[in-house]
Amino acid sequence: MRRQLTATIAGVVALAASSAAATESFVFDTSHTHILFFVSHFGFSTTQGEFLAFDGELILDPDDPSNSSVSVTIDTASIDTGYAERDEHLRTADFFDVEQFPTITFESTDVEMTGDDTAIVTGDLTMLGETREIQLDVTLNGMGPHPFREGVTIAGFDATATILRSDFGMNYGVPAVGDEVEIRITTEASPAA
Repeated sequence: MRRQLTATIAGVVALAASSAAATESFVFDTSHTHILFFVSHFGFSTTQGEFLAFDGELILDPDDPSNSSVSVTIDTASIDTGYAERDEHLRTADFFDVEQFPTITFESTDVEMTGDDTAIVTGDLTMLGETREIQLDVTLNGMGPHPFREGVTIAGFDATATILRSDFGMNYGVPAVGDEVEIRITTEASPAA
C-alpha cells in the first residue's frame, strides 16, 4: 500500500508557506515516516508500537495555510508492536476491533501558528466509531533542497499529541494498561510529482 502521511501536513504548510513554491500536495518518504504510539504497561514499562499502512490527501492553499485541508486514513490491522501475540490481541474487540473498524481517520479543521517553526494543528480523530477533537503540536525541523535529489524540496517535521483511549470506548485493561496514549509522528515530505 502506498503510504502518505497527511495528518500533520497542514503544520508543514503553515510553517513553510512563505518559502514554499506553489504546489497542491506533498508526499512523504515512507522510509522516514513513522506514526508511533506509547502507553504505560502496569506502570512498570512503556509499550510502543506503530501503524505501518496509511494513506491521505492534502489540499494546499500556499497563500493562506489556514484554508488548507488534510485527511489521513490508517489501516488498524497494520499495528506493529514488535510482538506478534500482543499485536493479534490489539486487533481484537478488546482494543482496535479491526474487523468492525478497519480504519482510523483524521480530518484537520484548523492551523494555528505558535512560533516561527511551530504550530498547532487541530482536527477530528475517529476511532472505533467515535470522533473526538485532538490537537497536534508540530515542529518544522527544516526545509530546503534535498541533498541527493536535484531540484527537489524537502521538509522534515515532528508532531506530538496525547489522547485518552477511553474517550473512544477503548476501555480494556484501564487503568493497569494506561489510558493515556502518547502519539509521535516524524516525517520527511516533498512536493508530489
